[in-house]
Amino acid sequence: MEISIFRKEYGTSESITHFMDFYYSLQMKYLASDLLYEGLTPQQISDAVLRAIKVGKSSGLDIHQHFKPLFSSIDREIIGDCKLSQLGYGLVLMNAEAKTSAVGNWQLKVLEKYFKADL
Repeated sequence: MEISIFRKEYGTSESITHFMDFYYSLQMKYLASDLLYEGLTPQQISDAVLRAIKVGKSSGLDIHQHFKPLFSSIDREIIGDCKLSQLGYGLVLMNAEAKTSAVGNWQLKVLEKYFKADL
């Protein structure tokens, strides 16, 4: 005997949610693993992503628009990764350890642009 699960109605909110997740995913052009090539370790990247998500949540940011967990393949190895929007990528860089020059230089550029716009 087989048991079938039947739903009489599918909520439009479910299909809209799936469509919006797909749409947001198209806007995410960056991978957190790209920061490996900038000198960050996998642990530093993971920590920076978690801090960036916390910052986004505390600021009222819709996290699904900027962060999407996924798996990537690097050197024939499957790793946990995160697809990022431009804002998500920036938040990760702002929350990464500034021990690498790429992170420190990017943070300085952001602050310079901010203060020039403020003048």
